[in-house]
Amino acid sequence: VNGIEIYSMKIDSKVTSRFAHNVITSRAVNRGNVSKEVFFDVELPKTAFITNFSMTIDGVTYPGTIKEKEAAKKQYEKAVSRGQTAGLVKASGRKTEKFTVSVNIKAASKVTFELTYEELLKRQFGKYEMFIKVKPKQLVKDFEIEVDIFEPQGIAELEAEGTFITNELQNTIKKTFSGKKGHISFKPTLDQQRTCANCSQSLLDGDFTVRYDVKRTTPDNLQIVNGYFVHFFAPTNLPKLSKNIIFVLDTSGSMYGREIEQTKEALLKILDDIKEDDFFNFILFDSEISTWKETLIKATPENLDEARKFVHHISAQGLTNLHGGLMRGIDILNAAHEQNLVPKRSASIIIMLTDGQPNVGVSNTHEIEKAVKKAIDGRYILYNLGFGSGVDYGFLERMALDNKGLARRIYPDSDAALQLQGFYDEVSNPMLIDVELNYPENEISDLTTNSFKHFYDGSEIVVAGRFVDSNQNHLSVDVRGEGADNALLYTTQQDAEQTAQAFQEQQYIFGEYIERLWAYLTIEQLLEKRIIATGEEKENLTAQALALSLLYKFVTPLTSMVVTKPEEDDNEEGIADKPTEGIDIFTIVLYLRSQHNIKCSCGALTLCITIQTPVICLTVDGDPHFIISVPQKKDAICFNINENPGMILNLINDPVTGITVNGELIGDKRANSDAKIQNSYFGKIGIANKHLDVKLTVTPETITIENGDEKTGFTWLDSVTLNQAGVTLIINRKKNLVLSMGSGVSFVVVLHQVWKKHPLHQDFLGLYTLKSDELSEQTHGLLGQFFRPIDFTILEIHPGSDPKKPDATMIVKNNELTVTRGWQKDYRRDPKHGVDIPCWFVHDNGAGLIDGVHTDYIVSSLF
Repeated sequence: VNGIEIYSMKIDSKVTSRFAHNVITSRAVNRGNVSKEVFFDVELPKTAFITNFSMTIDGVTYPGTIKEKEAAKKQYEKAVSRGQTAGLVKASGRKTEKFTVSVNIKAASKVTFELTYEELLKRQFGKYEMFIKVKPKQLVKDFEIEVDIFEPQGIAELEAEGTFITNELQNTIKKTFSGKKGHISFKPTLDQQRTCANCSQSLLDGDFTVRYDVKRTTPDNLQIVNGYFVHFFAPTNLPKLSKNIIFVLDTSGSMYGREIEQTKEALLKILDDIKEDDFFNFILFDSEISTWKETLIKATPENLDEARKFVHHISAQGLTNLHGGLMRGIDILNAAHEQNLVPKRSASIIIMLTDGQPNVGVSNTHEIEKAVKKAIDGRYILYNLGFGSGVDYGFLERMALDNKGLARRIYPDSDAALQLQGFYDEVSNPMLIDVELNYPENEISDLTTNSFKHFYDGSEIVVAGRFVDSNQNHLSVDVRGEGADNALLYTTQQDAEQTAQAFQEQQYIFGEYIERLWAYLTIEQLLEKRIIATGEEKENLTAQALALSLLYKFVTPLTSMVVTKPEEDDNEEGIADKPTEGIDIFTIVLYLRSQHNIKCSCGALTLCITIQTPVICLTVDGDPHFIISVPQKKDAICFNINENPGMILNLINDPVTGITVNGELIGDKRANSDAKIQNSYFGKIGIANKHLDVKLTVTPETITIENGDEKTGFTWLDSVTLNQAGVTLIINRKKNLVLSMGSGVSFVVVLHQVWKKHPLHQDFLGLYTLKSDELSEQTHGLLGQFFRPIDFTILEIHPGSDPKKPDATMIVKNNELTVTRGWQKDYRRDPKHGVDIPCWFVHDNGAGLIDGVHTDYIVSSLF
């Protein structure tokens, strides 16, 4: 595409005992006669950890190194300070995280990208699933997917399918398995990749999925290698436990329409699957709490018919009393157990669905978390389903994990009902409760989680650990649990020699795979525990997870991968970060020269503030553009104000300190006839302090300070320090000025000069705020309103109209906005080149972010 040809792409996966080691290699050549930018895009499973990324350019390989996130960030800032910029970026989908990196390649040069990631395959519905996203975006001469599987228990079944596979392509999938080995290959020719006989578009666009299961002659499998062990437990043919399930459903007004209809559709299908031995009930919460029945009801055909009628009549209205709904559900479960209405050996589950945040009754999320944990007291499992983008996902996740469950996001697409039903299917068949896998305490250290509230049919429990004595070669395990008929007691044992015999086929084994599996599982569980921990416990969990991430070279939420590529006299550096759910932005960046800079669709002057931190102030070329730094999010929001030259905007107004800042717009020397709105800049800034009777007027030519009747004028050719009547003015010749006033509030005005004979642009100004904490809580204005803390959530990142600028949904001030990722420049430290700062761009003059509308801030005069 565009002179860049991908001539080879290979996805090589090796799976040993459920642990997958995947290498994606992509080779491209610049067939053009000028340098061009080459992009490497790949989508990875969310459960995977990147372990390596490298580029080979003209035969020289530039490897990645894993660093603690803060150290990587410093390297990032160092690269940015050299004027290099991000060439980025990463977004998340339902099951995947998108890795994108780019590099500038000379004419006739070749580049090889190699990305390695690892994951432990989870068993669901009786099968392990490996998901590979296929999207080369062009025909590839040498395209291949190759999967080798080695399972010491033996492979019972193996299948592969692709959402893009046509009848013609079906024969290109080769599948074989025998004994312990399985092999899948997919290698379509160029012609087989075409959408039609003479087309240049590729059919390869979708999901390639490999599923398999292992033979189970015993309920479990235990493997020991080099001082580490892994224990897989998945008994079959057990009688199903009856379950007691409470559905706690949000029926507030925000659920009105498609969301409530999809929920009802899913519930009707779930009612078809509920077994007659099960007990169930529905709790509805909006402003009030209502229940279908006052107690748990057995799922007889008659009761199920009545429940279907109830579901049909569910409607949405009112506010969101989430706390009340959950507590009512817990009370009903408690009463059912206390009154022996349900079998003693049964699994009790609460499934809560909401699309918003609590706003009536108890609305403080931390209070709700504490109350729910105390009420459940470890007896039941809580699953929280967040419908759409308006939920506080962190709150739902903490509350679920605190009660032995998990949170799941339900995407508001056409298949939302299927997503809800699919989640229910995962937890609809409990086989055991209170499962514990006990290992000799004096022999084992660093054990992963070994107690589980429920074991579901078709799933698998995995426990790993290491021996105190690395030379130990024998292990005995006791497994206990409660089944439908009686308690389960099972003992197993294994020798290292037996494992070694099972792994004679060395080509299927990648490194110390059991040790890496243990590290992967340990890090995953430490990060999960960290979500609900606080204080010193959280610090300890963080330290442990970070140490393991660095030792085993995993890109986790605590680490980043840095790639350094020398080019000419400079270094280009990149950082890979692992995202977390609810904070879906993930950056894998290669810092390139300015011609590859990604910018917001912003304009000339940026005015900015920092909340509760020392100053970060930004300015860029284009229309008046505002950036709000949000330190607690380690991120920023930006927006434009599009108005005509001559308009004056109120930026800051504090009635307590008497400080006012206004800015007057100027335009280009001549208007662009193609543009709907002329480019505009701040050409005059007025800063006044009513209590000190001081006014400062700044233009690109002159600086005037008035103190009462006394007026003093300067130009930008002056270097001045002026102290009078509680005011300090410092002018740095042809660069900027600093104004400090009695209360400690300070401002910086930056001069932006352009070539005097430029046919279009003219000089303009930038404004920065310093020591903004000295302003009162009553401060307002386009900037002033953001001196108070602001919170926002970014969800559903997806490609936008510009492939380099992903779009996303932002939840801010209870509004749902479409925003775009981009970059703006901070000229405070480097007035000539600036430093790039990432931000989320809010469209339509900041609508939904600012109070009121932007025209509310137009004033009649500078003072």
